[in-house]
Amino acid sequence: MFEREKTDPQTDIEFDFFDESPTAEASPRETAPRRRRRLPTRPPTPPAGPGLYRLGLLIAGAIILAVVLILAVNSCRASQKESEYRDYMSDVTDVAAESEELGKQLNTRLNTPGIKLENLRGAVDGFRRQQEQLLSRAQELQPPGPLVEQQESLIEAMQFRVSGLAGLSQAFANVAGTRNPDEASGNLATVAGRLLASDVVYADLFQEGSDRVLEEQDVTDVPVPGSKFVQDPNLTSPNAWKFVVQRLTRTPASGGLHGNGIQGVRVVPGGQTLSTAEDNTVVTSTDLGFQVLVKNTGENQEVGVVVRLVIRQDPVIRRELTIDSINPGDTKTVTFSDIPDVSFSTRTTLLVTVEPVAGETNQGNNSAQYAVIFTLPS
Repeated sequence: MFEREKTDPQTDIEFDFFDESPTAEASPRETAPRRRRRLPTRPPTPPAGPGLYRLGLLIAGAIILAVVLILAVNSCRASQKESEYRDYMSDVTDVAAESEELGKQLNTRLNTPGIKLENLRGAVDGFRRQQEQLLSRAQELQPPGPLVEQQESLIEAMQFRVSGLAGLSQAFANVAGTRNPDEASGNLATVAGRLLASDVVYADLFQEGSDRVLEEQDVTDVPVPGSKFVQDPNLTSPNAWKFVVQRLTRTPASGGLHGNGIQGVRVVPGGQTLSTAEDNTVVTSTDLGFQVLVKNTGENQEVGVVVRLVIRQDPVIRRELTIDSINPGDTKTVTFSDIPDVSFSTRTTLLVTVEPVAGETNQGNNSAQYAVIFTLPS
């Protein structure tokens, strides 16, 4: 038998050590720690160059231009809106002013001394025709939308004036043949009330209403015109018309007494009453004036009564005012307030007169004079 080949014990040990030893050192590559992976970072923003700067300027400029355009458009709209209101109110002003002038002419005719009834009626009818034309012009006006309601009030006021004048004309036609002055006076007062109503409608509904709308619409510097037709509110009183009827229908033979008289003179401000019996020291002021009290001492209504004031200095100061009408027994005050520079510390004479009316026989109280010395305030 063959013998098993002997092996060197050291050789076996070396092989076992090389293949199976758990304490063998690992290679540096296998035992090195695993590195952590870094995420990529955003590269730094490069500094703004000329192109980006110009782009920013263009954007800013576009924004400014847009703002300017918006402001310009709004300004244009506001200007156009204000122009629309201004044009409308300008047209209203023409109509309102001409209508008010008719009211003044009516007042003048009513208070014209010696006017005949038929002449007065003819004048009133002429005023009616003119007022009808003004009504037509008012109806043709085209108001801005928010003023439609006020435009209707304007037309209503003009219609009241046409109606009132037409009523007066007819009432005057009936006066000539009336045997009842009180009834005629009542009719005149009733139709004259339409004229007063026109002023109320115009002032309350058109004028105040338009002011309110303009404020709401933020429209400034566009005035709303006024228009007052009735110059004497007493024309709505039957008692006042009674004296008018008497004046228009009485003949010189059936007339009664006529006349006015000076009742006194007061200094304003202050109310000092001047005396005809002694010197009057008058302290001057920037608003110096004189009030002349005139009383109707007759039995008839007097109209167009002229009152004069004269200060006899160098140069002479002359002033004149007119009382539209004054009824029997009534006293009216005439104020002269436009007194220029007066002479100081010198005795002078202040003369007041009321011009005699037709048929006045007693003229002894139609004038009065006062010795006056003007002084400066202490």
